[in-house]
Amino acid sequence: MKQKETLLSTMGINISRTSFEDLGEEHVGTSLETPLREDAFEMDDDLKVELIEKHFREIMHIMGLDLSDDSLKGTPHRVAKMYVKEVFSGLNPKNKPATKLFENKYKYNQMLVEKDITFYSHCEHHFVPIYGRAHVAYISTGEVIGLSKINRIVQYYSKRPQVQERLTMQIGNELKEAVGTEDVAVIMDAYHMCVSSRGVNDTNSSTVTSFFSGKFESDEQSRNEFLKYISLKK
Repeated sequence: MKQKETLLSTMGINISRTSFEDLGEEHVGTSLETPLREDAFEMDDDLKVELIEKHFREIMHIMGLDLSDDSLKGTPHRVAKMYVKEVFSGLNPKNKPATKLFENKYKYNQMLVEKDITFYSHCEHHFVPIYGRAHVAYISTGEVIGLSKINRIVQYYSKRPQVQERLTMQIGNELKEAVGTEDVAVIMDAYHMCVSSRGVNDTNSSTVTSFFSGKFESDEQSRNEFLKYISLKK
């Protein structure tokens, strides 16, 4: 607790011991990088599953659930495996998708837009789902990336405890590096279960975040063209 308070203090955020719940409600993120300990991957995945299973079983026990019931007794293992192998697999850099560039032989020099990429993530404040659509664009400087790799980049960074603003920037920065261009745009439109299924219980609102760099930031025409493309109905 003290360590987190110190971290937030160095960032100019004055926070008391009793206000961490409020911090989560305010949707605050503390870093562009996902907060990870230096020893985060010294433990192998199988051991992580084993330990999470043990602790989740204890959580269920504290809640009063009967773990001898056929429907519940396998839940701790299923949850542990899901956390490590699936929904939070993007924490581990070994799962980062390899990207290969290809020569832009067609000399296509307009923007490429990949729209309506479905993504699932989890709110780092309550560990409940964030889900929605990502729209991504870039303008080639001589090389192109396979279309499926764009989806995989979105999915990789989504499979972490996240804040949507950070997720949007991580995808944008990764695509800039992967394709070797500053001309990148990302828009994410997402529903947050921490808003709809608890707290304020608003089931209709969605959250939109954006990342614009290069021509998409400096050239209004390019930005508006991207926005026009993602608004086109199928």
